[in-house]
Amino acid sequence: MQLRPEQLAAHLDKPLAPLYLLHGDEPLLVIEAGDAIRAAARRQGFEEREVIIVGTGFKWDELFMAAGNMSLFGGAKLVDLRIPSGKPGREGSEALQRYISTLGPGIVTLITLPELDWQAKKAAWVTALSNAGISIECNAPPPARLPQWIAERLARQQQSAPRPALEFIAAHVEGNLLAAHQEIQKLGLLYPPGEISLEQVEGAVMNVARYDVSDLRDALKNRDTVRAARTLEGLKGEDAAPPLVLWALATEARGSGARPALLQAAKIDRMIKGLARGDVWDEFLQLALKITRQGINPHPRPSPQGRGVTH
Repeated sequence: MQLRPEQLAAHLDKPLAPLYLLHGDEPLLVIEAGDAIRAAARRQGFEEREVIIVGTGFKWDELFMAAGNMSLFGGAKLVDLRIPSGKPGREGSEALQRYISTLGPGIVTLITLPELDWQAKKAAWVTALSNAGISIECNAPPPARLPQWIAERLARQQQSAPRPALEFIAAHVEGNLLAAHQEIQKLGLLYPPGEISLEQVEGAVMNVARYDVSDLRDALKNRDTVRAARTLEGLKGEDAAPPLVLWALATEARGSGARPALLQAAKIDRMIKGLARGDVWDEFLQLALKITRQGINPHPRPSPQGRGVTH
């Protein structure tokens, strides 16, 4: 059975299912869902919890032993299995499918995974786990829905804010839900229940955006010129290593088939090595503009002078 994260609270008011599978691309939501399941288990009499982390050399017999050993206190038990890699391997895949057949009263199993790609979601072991219990995919809301997500979180602490204030928070956290969560909690401490004005939000919210090259690659892949420029500015402000930034840009340039962009990447490489003069960060921006605008013409041609132009 599939559940959305927002449906979990109502579900946990009922007797727990024998197995829960958590996965997704948003750590905050995965953590919150796991905490909610663990709290519900305690309320429902699962007095003992055994945490099992799957790493190199892990013996899958440990999982069966954990489920077979009843609580030391004679009550029910929560088996908290975590697979950080999301890849149990052939032996683990077979073990997890066998494990399902051992599920019985007195044991609830919580399995936590990272984000799964489309192939992993179709794997036999993932399908078997999902069918045997409750599967919850905890993904971040798309950027367009982030202001509404923030509004829902404010409502939990009996606060609200006008749309411009919600958009202000969303813009400043750059899609980082943990940062958004922290800012929302701060507003709850600073102001009483009720509506918070845009001016109050602007005065309280810090620019908590944190940038890395994966953000830049996402912006380039999505042909989002504004976000790419903003991310480059953030990377510059955080003194990101130019070779790493160039790697991200060059990788996306090759994927886009933009030959003038590759020529410019080679030029920047010479600048970074001190073999050519120029402003590296300005060249990064120009290169990002070429890549994000590449969708206009999938087959650009270099000018006779060798400088990148798009016709």
